[in-house]
Amino acid sequence: MNATRKLKDLGQSLWLDNITRGMLHDGSLRRYIDELSVTGLTSNPTIFLHAMEKGELYDDAISRMTADGLSVEEIFFELALDDLRQAADLFLTVHDTTSAMDGWVSLELSPVLANDTAGSIRAAIELHRKAQRPNLFIKIPGTPEGVPAIEESIFRGVPINVTLLFSAEQYTAAANAYLRGIERRIAAGLDPRVHSVASLFVSRWDVAVQDAVPPALRNRLGIAVARHAYREYRRLLASPRWQSLAAAGTSAQQLLWASTGTKDPSASDTMYVEALAAPNTIDTIPDKTLLAFAEHGTITGVMPVDGGDFATVLAEFARVGIDVSALAAQLQHEGTASFGKSWKELLDRLSNKSVMLLQRGRTPTAPEAGAR
Repeated sequence: MNATRKLKDLGQSLWLDNITRGMLHDGSLRRYIDELSVTGLTSNPTIFLHAMEKGELYDDAISRMTADGLSVEEIFFELALDDLRQAADLFLTVHDTTSAMDGWVSLELSPVLANDTAGSIRAAIELHRKAQRPNLFIKIPGTPEGVPAIEESIFRGVPINVTLLFSAEQYTAAANAYLRGIERRIAAGLDPRVHSVASLFVSRWDVAVQDAVPPALRNRLGIAVARHAYREYRRLLASPRWQSLAAAGTSAQQLLWASTGTKDPSASDTMYVEALAAPNTIDTIPDKTLLAFAEHGTITGVMPVDGGDFATVLAEFARVGIDVSALAAQLQHEGTASFGKSWKELLDRLSNKSVMLLQRGRTPTAPEAGAR
């Protein structure tokens, strides 16, 4: 039994942090599902930028939609939704057999909306409507402006993947937004089963402090922060508030580990996956990390429900001058800016490709499944 199956048996879901039209066409994603226990995936503008730059798999669809007069942003979302619909269909059996607790794919809102609460709500509703798949999350960042958008979107019945969370405090704010949305649905006589995950980013912590801490503390901050968030997650699930909602038929918002590929070349390439093994959570990992973990990963235990030594480790970082609260806010700000930069680059590249294909006089072939 490979290590990925052991994680599944432990009660943790493995989702791929990637999607390309190539892996849909060549069967790679199907193999990950069948052989490596992958049960979902996530996407973001950077992932799609890399996918669209490889080969010509998107060119016919781009040509067709350019000829139809779609804007560059409209073209992107049509391309992304087409890929994600195909992926969602591959995960639909898992979604159905787990009562919708697994088998999801995720689409991110335009990063331009990161500070626009009302715009995020409108876009989330519209994109989920257009997707026409029950197992597609809309990703909204857990920023101060995103938190009310999360609550309102949940109330409106839109499944949400809360992204760009970096601390237990940010996670708790997102979790409370989810609970408020569900409580409002119950008060309004609506179905309380609207699914959500809360994505905590891990490895970026260690990248941020690697040059500011002694060697003994390197690659330890992200895991400590994750353990703190896991303690809060388990406390929430044990709370009377949650128990009341569960009795009403609500499904738990699951904690998801994001950014779990090792960035330090001197560290183990499966370090985060092994440290983040925990029941009732999700780990999203890039292809390279997935394959490495399947080949030589090990599971030596599970994350302690009480967070283990996280407080001691965070105190060590405080002693060397690391302000974890301030750094969490900084990382969230930088993450938002990074996605915004990738978004602009994506639209610029897509615009250039549209012009190039138009000038080249490329004739679209027969429409692909799901293409406009």
